[in-house]
This record gives sequence, C-alpha cells and structure tokens, in this order.
Amino acid sequence: MHKAVHTIVFLTSLFGGSQGHASQPPELTVAPPSWWVGMQSSTLQLMVAGKDIAGSEVTVNSPDVSIVKVASQDSPNYLFIDVDVKHATARQYTFTLRRPGQADTQFTYDIHRRRDGSRARTGFGQRDTIYLVTADRFVNGDPSNDAHAALVDKPQPDKPGGRHGGDIQGLIDHLDYLQEMGFTQLWPMPLLENAMDAYSYHGYAITDHYQIDPRYGTNALYRELSKQGRERGIGLIMDVVLNHIGSHHPWMADMPSADWINNQGEFTATTHRREALHDMHGVAADVSAFSDGWFVPTMPDLNQQNPYLATYLTQQAIWWIEYADLSGLRVDTYSYSDKAFLSHWTHRLMQEYPELNIVGEEWTVNPVITSYWQAGSNPDDGYQSSLPSVMDFPLQATLVDALKNQESWGTGLVELYSLLASDALYGDPYNLVIFGDNHDMSRIFTQLDEDFALWKMAMTYLLTSRGIPQVFYGTEILMANPHSDDHGVIRSNFPGSWPDDKVNGFTGENLTAQQQEARALIQGLLTLRRQHPVIATGQYTHYAPQEGVYVYFKTAKEGKQGHGDGAMVVLNKNAQQVTLPLPRFAAQLRGINTLQRWPDSSEVATATGEITIAPQSATVWLLN
Repeated sequence: MHKAVHTIVFLTSLFGGSQGHASQPPELTVAPPSWWVGMQSSTLQLMVAGKDIAGSEVTVNSPDVSIVKVASQDSPNYLFIDVDVKHATARQYTFTLRRPGQADTQFTYDIHRRRDGSRARTGFGQRDTIYLVTADRFVNGDPSNDAHAALVDKPQPDKPGGRHGGDIQGLIDHLDYLQEMGFTQLWPMPLLENAMDAYSYHGYAITDHYQIDPRYGTNALYRELSKQGRERGIGLIMDVVLNHIGSHHPWMADMPSADWINNQGEFTATTHRREALHDMHGVAADVSAFSDGWFVPTMPDLNQQNPYLATYLTQQAIWWIEYADLSGLRVDTYSYSDKAFLSHWTHRLMQEYPELNIVGEEWTVNPVITSYWQAGSNPDDGYQSSLPSVMDFPLQATLVDALKNQESWGTGLVELYSLLASDALYGDPYNLVIFGDNHDMSRIFTQLDEDFALWKMAMTYLLTSRGIPQVFYGTEILMANPHSDDHGVIRSNFPGSWPDDKVNGFTGENLTAQQQEARALIQGLLTLRRQHPVIATGQYTHYAPQEGVYVYFKTAKEGKQGHGDGAMVVLNKNAQQVTLPLPRFAAQLRGINTLQRWPDSSEVATATGEITIAPQSATVWLLN
C-alpha cells in the first residue's frame, strides 16, 4: 500500500527565481527560508513548524546534504533538523517527513551561491556618518501599502503613536538626498513584521523574523534599498532585536518549548538594573531579575539559554546580512539578553564576517558598564565579547551637560575632557558610535533648549570627534519636541513628503534662515570629513579646557609631525570673543606652517601666533 505524499513547494521568486524569502503555506513553515554554500560553519539547523510533526523521520534527496540530528522539544508542532551542508551545491533540495500512520510531507529548500566577496564585506566605520530614521515618519513613497487587510493597526496619521505611512519606497526615493547631504550609512528602525494591535510603527515588537512588514514593503524591496544605497555609497544597517518579540508572535500561541519565553511565558518586569551583571558583590537573583524580566507585557522576553532559540536568532542575523547585503547591525537592548548567548552570537557573526561592524545598545552613562561589552576591553571577570562597537551613551549625556552647565573647575567643558580621559576602558574607543540624540530621547535641539549656538557646537563636535557619528533624521533642519517627551512626537514626520506640508526639508522650501544654516553646516561638515579623511579617522588629542575654551586635534594616527594634514578644533563657550595664543599647542603644531579656518579659507594664522575665536562657537582650523 503506497502512502500519499503531500508536497509543499517554497517559492523563491524574490531573487530572480532562485533566492529569497520562501512563501509560507499554513501547513508548514521552515526557518531559515534558504541558505548559502560556502559559509564558515557547515552546520545548518532548520526549524520546521507544522501540525503534529514532532518525532518525524526525516530524509533528504541528495547525499550532498546529510542529516546530522532531528529533535523536538515540548510542542508537537515543531521539528529541529540539523544538517551538514559542507558539500552542498547551489540547488534545490527536497526533504521528506515521515510519521507512522500519516501521509508523508515534503518541502523543498534552496541553497544558493554566495555573492563574491560576501565574507570579506567591510562594515561601517570611522569614515562613515550614520543617518538614523523612523521609516514610518520619513517619506510615504507608496500610499497603497499604508494598511494591510491582515494587520489590525491601521493608519492614524494624526496620532503621535499611530502609523503615518512612511515606507521603504520612501527611503529609496530619497537616497539621493542622503547622498547629497553626505551620509554614508542608513539605519532604519526595525522594518520586520509587527502584527500588533497598536504602536506597531516603531518595529521593536517583531512577529515574523524573516518577513518585512507589508506596510513598509517586501523583502525584495528591502534588498533593493540596500542595492540602490550601495550604488550611491550608502550602506544599510539592520536594527536587530534579540531580547524580545511582540506578544502576537505565533510562538506565544504555541511555544516550541516551555522555556522558550522567560518567566514561564508570564509578564514579570525587568528591574533594568544592568549593574547586576558587573557587581562583584552581587547575587545571581539580581542578574536574573534584570536579564529575564520583560520590558512591557506586549514584549515577551526570549530565553536565549535555550540552544535551539539561540541558534534561531544567530542564523536569522546571518540570513539577513547575506540576503540583503548589509554593512552592519545595530542590536537593540543589547545587555538584556543572556550574557553567554551574546558572547556566542557575536563570535559566530564575526567568524562569518570578520570585517563586519555590529553596534550594541547599552543605555548607561557609566563607561565602565558600556565598555564591558566591547571586544578587547578585557573586563575583570574575563568575559569574552566579540562585539566590535557600542553606542556611546556616556558621551551623549556628557556632551549636553558640558555645553549647558556653567563653566567652573569641575563643570562645563571639563566634563567632556574628563570623560574622554576614560577611553582607556574601551577595546577601541574610535569604533564607538557617537550621537547627540536618537529615537528614544528628546532631540538634541530640544535638549539644548533650542540654543542654536550650542547646537552648532554640539554637531561640530560630533562630526569631528573620535568615533562613528550617528545623526537622527531631521536634526539637520532643527527638528525639535518642545513641551513633550512623547516618543511619537520625537519621531515626528520629516517635512516635505506629506500631503499638507508647506515646508520641505529635502528641497529647503520654506525653511527658516536658521534651519537653512543648520542644514548647510551639517552638509559642510560631512563634505569636510570626506575631503579630509583624517578628521574622521585621525588620532584624537586634546588639551585640558581653560577659561571656557576646549581645544582638540585630529591628526594622523601614526603620530608623525609635519605630515601636513589634520585639524584643530576649538570650542569656545564664552559669551565674548576670545584670543587664543597658539604656543601652548606647539607639540601638536610642530612642522605646521599655517592654520586655515574652515570654511573661511581667507582667515589664516601662523603656528606660533594667535587666533581669534568667536563667542559661543566651534571652529575648525585645517593644518598646513
């Protein structure tokens, strides 16, 4: 008696018929949806979901792929298949699942050829400037996808927390603007499916790890964004969430194992006490209370100690890097995930892509805690991290304080000087991502009480300091959030691409004179970074502030004097003009004949003379 065979074919038209996100019939889903030959690890774990498939015998139709292990956990509806793809070729393979007394089930699985040089891809770095966008609030390039029949959260453009309609097509349509401004990396907040009832626009409550939310576009369109960005010299950074999912994720209706979600799948709030991870006097209970707790009831906290979930999250990140040709990852709420998992996850990704960059979010103003996560920092407990970069929250907070606080022996610009003196804690302080604001805090113009002089000082500092600068969309036109710290207000629409907009931030139409000056400053500084790379990548050397004046240099890292390239930057917080004698800086000016003020090339000083600094200003002097 012959058994009936139910065949499920995975469509892969998104990659010219050979590669992409597989269609997902309701009977069976497979993750990752495809893979590639020539990866550093020859082991691939397929997570197959389907009704009552646990305990199936699995075969594959080619000896090029060997089945190493088949396992199930607590749910009868999941199967984990470990396969060795060391000898696989770029083709489609057929897997058969057999269960006693039931019809066989088959699925096809595509393994593709990798792009040439994929492993050697260069991630974002010091030469780059990152543009962070809330895609829903940037540009509505395709109004037809503003709502989706299967998704509850419909457009509410008049509500700060509602969906406004921005999408991937809008990003593609304005890549030329980013290029003209001089940005070289694009970091959109998460674009994966968020099938939540409300507040789905921010993207951090993921319900499908392998599918772009249809209100933003498609997987193919996301890859097109990456492709067109690279054609303009703009890399694409994906915002990755390892710590939690959205409460409407299919796992919440059917968890693969009882321990898939922390705290038995029930909401228990995190303490947010990240200090517990570093406390030599602390207890394990405080560590668990931090790491295993949830942010909010709508964001279940994942248990990365489960090895199958850990593998799923690792392969998911690799899949998107390979599929969309990414230049890096930003990892949300980095330290909230299991420490051992993070060590393994970063090691595995850097093993696959040695020149990739990954930046983790650790929101603390304590550099001891921030530096703990960066590779090469060598913390006292011997923790091994392969994370290349960390968001420099200590610098962000200190920069604002340094500009706003009154100048004294211990406050004002000296706060910035003192913080930078702690850079020895980091494995590589030049690879930190620095910023004035982001999507989770008041805009930098608001933080500085809309003081335009202080804003210019802040942005000049960020674009000439050490590290990799990140600019939040709209900063270049002084977007602000006065009288409100609502995230939906902070993430307001970028003016110029919405039906009733009278101001256009892209063309400059109806911008105020101050906004035009702000945009010109950002564009000019990004041009300066490109024309004088040492300003982006050079050695940072600073002098202790004196009487409200802080001076630092960017010069060639090898430290050779007389190289004829570099810059001196002067921050003057005084309300009056300052005359600055240059002999104090003789060590940095050795071999330099003249200093030329940027962008006013007509203002030139000799290295042994003096310069005049305008009140409340940041000035850049090119060394010749």
